[in-house]
Amino acid sequence: MPEPRMWQLTAGSAALGLALAAVAVTAAGPWDTGQRTAERARAAAPATGGAHHAPPPAPAAPRRPAPAPSAPGVLPALHAPAAAERPAGRPADLAATLVPLLADPGLGPLRTASVVDTATGTQLYGEGAGTPMTPASTVKIATVAAALSALGPDHRIPTTVTATADGRTVTLTGGGDPTLDPARLGRLAADTARALKARGHTSVRLAYDTSLYEGPELHPIGPNENLAPVTALMTSEGRLDKSNSGPAPRAADPAGDTATAFAGLLTAAGVKITGAPTKATDGPTKATDAPAQATDAPAKTPAAAPKPPAPLARTHSAPLADLAERTLTHSDNDLAEALARQTALARKQPASFEGAGKAVRDELAKLGLPLAGARFADGSGLDRRDRVSAALLTTLLTRAADPARPALRPVLTGLPVGGFTGTLAGRFDTAPATAGAGLVRAKTGTLTGVNTLAGTVVTADGRLLAFAFLAGRTLSPYEAQPALDRLSAALAGQG
Repeated sequence: MPEPRMWQLTAGSAALGLALAAVAVTAAGPWDTGQRTAERARAAAPATGGAHHAPPPAPAAPRRPAPAPSAPGVLPALHAPAAAERPAGRPADLAATLVPLLADPGLGPLRTASVVDTATGTQLYGEGAGTPMTPASTVKIATVAAALSALGPDHRIPTTVTATADGRTVTLTGGGDPTLDPARLGRLAADTARALKARGHTSVRLAYDTSLYEGPELHPIGPNENLAPVTALMTSEGRLDKSNSGPAPRAADPAGDTATAFAGLLTAAGVKITGAPTKATDGPTKATDAPAQATDAPAKTPAAAPKPPAPLARTHSAPLADLAERTLTHSDNDLAEALARQTALARKQPASFEGAGKAVRDELAKLGLPLAGARFADGSGLDRRDRVSAALLTTLLTRAADPARPALRPVLTGLPVGGFTGTLAGRFDTAPATAGAGLVRAKTGTLTGVNTLAGTVVTADGRLLAFAFLAGRTLSPYEAQPALDRLSAALAGQG
């Protein structure tokens, strides 16, 4: 359940995505005991900072020969067969295929399954489909869907700099964007310095504000290479190495480190910083914090609240649609926790682990999903207290494929392609699972003793099926993951 790598899918990934995305259309998580740190991202293009900037005009491309007319398409186009031509589902045939594969000893004694035709919403196969299970990283499907539903695909997360009225103190305020990188922080510092100089200020104190988030910063699993402390202000997900995805050494104080770096950038831009950056307080004590005192004095009209300072400078993340795809493609834990808190803010809940869990559940309830027994203890799936059912995951994927819900489409387009992209790049490479390479797109989940896979597959007749296979008390991912791959690959031959 880790994995970034500055996103924007590669051209090859985009081509595959276009072939699948007519209807619409990973992954795994860490071993939280330290036996295995995480599945790692295998394919990802280098990325720019969060905000989009117009690139310089490209030089004229040289004339090239036209492609050979015989070159076939990478994948067949999807189509939704008319009701008269669509198979009735052939549940007996599908069961005959899946039951022996689901009985693989590598999947352990606890296994559930759901397979749904996204065009009709019909469940074609189910085995304990409504039973809540520990989902590991497949819970990110729910996290991403809730954020897209609550905020829309165009939402961007800001990081803001403000100044006091006298201009002597500037405050760097985190909005919850873990993708803020050094390049974008540098541009923010340059814009801030320019604005300060325009006001005649060249020496300031620097504060930083993380009060947007509430509750503990540390995930219940404690300090971990798969997740930085969850704070509203950080740079590059608190990574202390040059990595863009997967496990990495993490800063103990990502917000403080970001503020220190920002101070250095302001200094380099010609603004003197007095003293060390300080953490902003939460403001004056509320009246309810102090005991009431009796008085005969007439009540005074409360003074109007002071207006918040206008921003000196601001930077924004990439659109939520891009963040959602990155979260799923690379199983990015830091982004998943950030998106869960963005959902909490949109639903007027505290931006904490608890508030985010309630907000995600409330948002999914609006989509009419089967939530019996579901629990969202975190946004990333690192918490073993998470519970979802196979039916919930396939219903979510089906909602995302609904032409009437385009805002949810990144739930599908963010799923890596089996054998090609993201955290599925190194899978589906051994027969018979190779039948699913290029046709299966799925989010995986991995904790010690938990292995899951949920996504979509294109069948031989061009239908898009949603599937979820959840296994518990597994002995080894090296046995469970190939078994899950064989199950999803078998669906590709249906039709």
